[in-house]
Amino acid sequence: MTEQPPPDDQNPFRGTPFEQFFAGGTPDIGQLFSQLQSMMQPYDGPLNWELATDTARKSVAQQPDPTPSQKQRDEIADAVRLADHWLDETTNFPSGVTSTAAWSRAEWVVGTTDVWKILVEPIAASSVGALGNALPAEAASMGGPILAMLGKAVGAMLATQVGSGLGAMAGEVVSASDIGVPLGAPGKAALVPANIARFAEGLDVPESDVLLYLALREAAHQRLFAAVPWLRDHVIGAVTDYAQGIEINTDRIQETMEERLRGVDPSNMEKMQELMEGGLFDIPRSPRQDAALKRLEIALALVEGWVDEVVGEATAERMPTATKLQEAVRRRRAAGGPAEETFASLVGLELRPRRLRDASTLWGSLRTRQGAEARDGVWMSPHLLPTDADLDDPLGFREGSDVPEQLSEDDFDAELRNLLDRGMGGADGTSEGPREE
Repeated sequence: MTEQPPPDDQNPFRGTPFEQFFAGGTPDIGQLFSQLQSMMQPYDGPLNWELATDTARKSVAQQPDPTPSQKQRDEIADAVRLADHWLDETTNFPSGVTSTAAWSRAEWVVGTTDVWKILVEPIAASSVGALGNALPAEAASMGGPILAMLGKAVGAMLATQVGSGLGAMAGEVVSASDIGVPLGAPGKAALVPANIARFAEGLDVPESDVLLYLALREAAHQRLFAAVPWLRDHVIGAVTDYAQGIEINTDRIQETMEERLRGVDPSNMEKMQELMEGGLFDIPRSPRQDAALKRLEIALALVEGWVDEVVGEATAERMPTATKLQEAVRRRRAAGGPAEETFASLVGLELRPRRLRDASTLWGSLRTRQGAEARDGVWMSPHLLPTDADLDDPLGFREGSDVPEQLSEDDFDAELRNLLDRGMGGADGTSEGPREE
């Protein structure tokens, strides 16, 4: 049995969670503080996005990430063009695609950052505010300086976590709309060939069918969000409500940090990096957050269910392999992959439509009973959307009602025409087909 060295009475951190930093000799403090300094560089806003994107790109670079070839770009442009032609027969919503792109994983990170800022920054800002409210009285009395320091510390910590989560997701996502919200520029239908090839492995389906099926889903997402102007804000609003419900328990954070620091060798930079990247939100959610997550989950399920329904209708007589691909996508989206789990654990936000099957059944049933126009007309207003209770009985949604109860038949037709007119021509107001980028 190895004899333990006597305690170092000169250790100023003895008896605290930081005792290990100076136990057993002096660690490479210079290296440690160099790493900390790199995290604390000045930045604007509640989160250091330069650090986040750098972390994501470094994560992506750990495996091959080839730039898509011209052949792949042409194949994607052709697939999206054909997908839009098929979708014209299943929905009156016009095409929302104005351009196409083939992205590498690193290009997915760069191309989606602007929307991730909108989704994640409310969480970062609320975290700083919640920490400030949870400060002890003596710390709170210091006012601005301590809050500013906390803000930078939380922003840097979140940046490494968001970067790690985005880097993991970049290795799995197949398109710009894969999480249910178009993450690219409005109207840009972008797919990730390397991840599509990985998704196709083991499916025993021709690669051309896989590409076309995923192009159909991307084009359907673009149609829906282009035709329903309030939908993006509706989804993002649920994320913002989630952020505003953050409650920081400083005692819990202290306990967590003590557990993580116990036994950590500060000279082991890899372990220190893991410590810094640990999930800040590994804490119980507040009731307000639970309610916001429920709204977000339902919204994503309705979006994904509508896409599932219109793509299923478009492929029913044309693609024999569509049923197998539909099931593979349903399982993937409803259960979530390793990358989504990583993002949820690091940022505390789940982007998962667990009730996708119920939502798809609801939209399909409504179309069968009342037609595609009635199905798509539900998107006129967020107040008309199915609820959680409606998803419990998807076959009974609007049973016995030909039009929404709030509107007369004439009003319903007029509002639907207005909704379709607003969506005409995609994001830039033109009616031209997509261009390749």
